[in-house]
Amino acid sequence: MMKKILLSSLMSLGLSLMLTGQYSQKLALLKYNGGGDWYSNPTALINLAIYTNQNLNTTIDPEYEVVDVGSSDIFNYPFIHMTGHGNVIFSQSEAKNLKTYLESGGFLHIDDNYGMDKFIRPELKKLFPNSELTPVPPTHEIYNQYYKFADGLPKIHEHDNKPPAAYGIFIDGRLVLFYTMESDLSDGWEDEEVHNDPPQIREQALQMGANILQYVLNGALRE
Repeated sequence: MMKKILLSSLMSLGLSLMLTGQYSQKLALLKYNGGGDWYSNPTALINLAIYTNQNLNTTIDPEYEVVDVGSSDIFNYPFIHMTGHGNVIFSQSEAKNLKTYLESGGFLHIDDNYGMDKFIRPELKKLFPNSELTPVPPTHEIYNQYYKFADGLPKIHEHDNKPPAAYGIFIDGRLVLFYTMESDLSDGWEDEEVHNDPPQIREQALQMGANILQYVLNGALRE
């Protein structure tokens, strides 16, 4: 029932906005407690929305919203992005809210901005104590949307000389949580002058981000 409510809300919102000539989707950035810098990549979602609109003909509002993990506002968005370098703490009520969102058709992308991993894994156990983060192989459709990533997640920034890794949580076969690490994917979405990444590296990051959005938005429509 909750899944139908969320999807119905999203489709109604999209139809209303399209009829008024505005954007049909809006992205959200997750604000969490614990002291971690949830705000660390302020231009990332703006650039990703613009890139995806230009290349995939989507109608995503570049101005994203900040949503608190414990707020019912999260149910207004098909895609929520989470990032940071440090500590993350979900209260039990926040964990329950986020779990319900994911079970209801929502999607969370967590991008470890380097340093988040040891903090986020225990918190995810609060959401799904009986589920493990599962590697998402290069054959998964999230890598095979408009852009093809035969080797899986691209490497954007180097930290510990480790390959990029992507993990997921699945509900009834649906990828609902996509956790990327040792990649710094959202750093590659930032304004070019922030990290001075080579154009081809930044392009890979934006292409992978566009794939994630296409996977999420097409999935919502299929439901």
